Amino acid sequence: MSEEEKSVAEDVVVEETAAPQKKRKKWPIVVGVVAAVVIVAGAGFWVWHEQPSFCNAICHTPMDAYLPTYEAELDQACIDKWGNEVTNSRAMMAPLHRAEADNATCLSCHVPTLSEQISEGINWVSGNYEVLHTQAGLAVPTERTLEDLVAARGLEPDQFCLNESCHNMTREDLANATSDMKRNPHIGQHGEVACGECHKAHRASVMYCSNCHNDAEVPDGWITAAEDKKLVKQLEEGK
Repeated sequence: MSEEEKSVAEDVVVEETAAPQKKRKKWPIVVGVVAAVVIVAGAGFWVWHEQPSFCNAICHTPMDAYLPTYEAELDQACIDKWGNEVTNSRAMMAPLHRAEADNATCLSCHVPTLSEQISEGINWVSGNYEVLHTQAGLAVPTERTLEDLVAARGLEPDQFCLNESCHNMTREDLANATSDMKRNPHIGQHGEVACGECHKAHRASVMYCSNCHNDAEVPDGWITAAEDKKLVKQLEEGK
């Protein structure tokens, strides 16, 4: 074999032995890129997970009627989760908290436990949940009480609103805050009334006192107890 042939053969051997080494060197880069993509995607997904649009798109079906109530512009007329007009969106706690409570999201109020998430996930997949059909042709889950919302967390109904992260006050503080009203709704003259009896998140809040007192002051956008009963009856008859 000539010197030239030997040189060519040696070059071939070098290339053949070097190729696997080059391939092995690419693996750390590929793994790094994949890991970076996963981390970025995971971070983006987690940020989205905190937004109402995630709840509407992924987990809770049907939720289409709820998102517009959260996004309603404050102090404007809007539509509630049942398709009824609300003369002032401030009467609904969802848009009010979004605008005035540091952009509160669904998870600011609805804090699920792992067991609750698993249970709701199973119900969602199996379709094991009851819905009511609204005037707008949408189907919404039946309304839950504060007792329902805090049961999995082992809290008392009052703790849903009256806690260090939200309204850090007592019922006595509430009574003092509304002492200028003709009929103070926070004085428990007839026993304690759950916050949710009056304050509604995705529909117009209800002046509970108007059940008995015709002169009870009804805030702008709120409805009377009689109007509330009429709405609920219409909804139940149309389900």
